[in-house]
Amino acid sequence: MGSIVKFIKQFYFRTTGYSYTNLGRLFLRLFVGVMLLQFGVRQILNFDLMAPGFPSALGMDSNTSFVVMTVIETVCSLFIMAGFLTRVMIVPPFIAMCIAEYYVLHDFVSQAPYMLSWTQQGYLPVMFLGIYFFLLLVGPGKISVDYFLSLHIIHTDNKSESELEEV
Repeated sequence: MGSIVKFIKQFYFRTTGYSYTNLGRLFLRLFVGVMLLQFGVRQILNFDLMAPGFPSALGMDSNTSFVVMTVIETVCSLFIMAGFLTRVMIVPPFIAMCIAEYYVLHDFVSQAPYMLSWTQQGYLPVMFLGIYFFLLLVGPGKISVDYFLSLHIIHTDNKSESELEEV
């Protein structure tokens, strides 16, 4: 009986008391990177079909906007997945998703934005924005190139790791 109670206590603490924040950040970086990367790859493969219909944004013509968005989706996704310059590489897709959300809602002018169904595209840029904002706040975590470069810089400057706050 005592061993069952001990097992239940250990199980409880393992499932509720331990925090896997660095592993969680890695998963979230990989998830959002793969999700956005698949859009970029699809745009590269279907460039001739998709570029003419792409909306022009920020004063660029349609083709230039399409190329910029494709580069953002591929390059920034790869950097985010590796955890290299993470907070810097989040900014371009964050801005791109703000613009995408504007164009998605702009297409639904006849319909109020709060009337969008969950199956319509309006929620996709918002999902990306939420994940990017979270990663901007918490950083890449310890399973990232950023963390290892920070350790290298600290050690070459003969400083202690205590000067490196939670990354």
